[in-house]
Amino acid sequence: MENNSQLVNKINQLKEQRNAIILSHYYQRPEIQEVADFVGDSLELAKKAAVTEAEVIVFCGVHFMAESAKILSPDKIVLLPDLQAGCPMADMVDLESLKAKKAQMPGAVVVCYVNTSAEVKSESDIACTSANAVKIIDSIPKDQPILFIPDKNLGSYVAAKANRDNVTVWQGFCNTHDQLTKSQLLRVKEEHPQGVVLVHPECRPDIVEMADVVASTAGMLKYAEESQDKEFIVCTEVGILHQFKKRCPEKKFHIASEKMFCPNMKKTTLEKVYNALLAMEPRINVSEDIRKKALKSLELMIKIV
Repeated sequence: MENNSQLVNKINQLKEQRNAIILSHYYQRPEIQEVADFVGDSLELAKKAAVTEAEVIVFCGVHFMAESAKILSPDKIVLLPDLQAGCPMADMVDLESLKAKKAQMPGAVVVCYVNTSAEVKSESDIACTSANAVKIIDSIPKDQPILFIPDKNLGSYVAAKANRDNVTVWQGFCNTHDQLTKSQLLRVKEEHPQGVVLVHPECRPDIVEMADVVASTAGMLKYAEESQDKEFIVCTEVGILHQFKKRCPEKKFHIASEKMFCPNMKKTTLEKVYNALLAMEPRINVSEDIRKKALKSLELMIKIV
């Protein structure tokens, strides 16, 4: 088996030949983040996919992210190095169950977290990410009921932040963030009493209540870079530690629990990235009918930001 440096060289050569760009989420393996042209959260990656001049997008993330790139850039070839890299939370809402719920809530605005399938986005009014969800909710008239899908934790958080009592939240959740418990966080706080607690809003409400800062992954990084504090407790997926250490080498970062590990985000390897560029497979495709409907929700999201 080739070593990482050999694979990186081969990836870079193929990338140039294919006129490709490699996009990586913060939760990817460190070596994937290093080979990427751009590393970001869901919102940043969606924006990058919408404006790139590359002919090929290699999306190092999970399925719904690659789908969003295809929706925004239908003329591009979008490759997902491992088709099995899914998102359990995205699977917690499907087209038929959403249609049934909408029938029970006529007139409600459907706000879908970007962690949803293209089909679900096509039945939604506007998309959001954890970075802009409060802004999205604020953009909707106060007297209009909202159905927020699929993350109950993020939905409850943004409803409270926006001071809205007419938000109905779907009962989905992120398997990684939702498993962090108060006792686990208390234990880490005892071990690192000076640590500033950074919490992703996909965590449970009792974890959010313990936060010093609640933010998206990009928001956490920005806060740590600008803060005078030197020690942080991180309540999100462990992959982000690579960026924290890279950007703030003089500061200390402690993951709230080693169980905050997303197996789907870790499915992508350098070898799979190389193979995807070599074979130009697996490709992500979205039917034009679904794409056009889903595009509206994503474009609205990007416009409001």
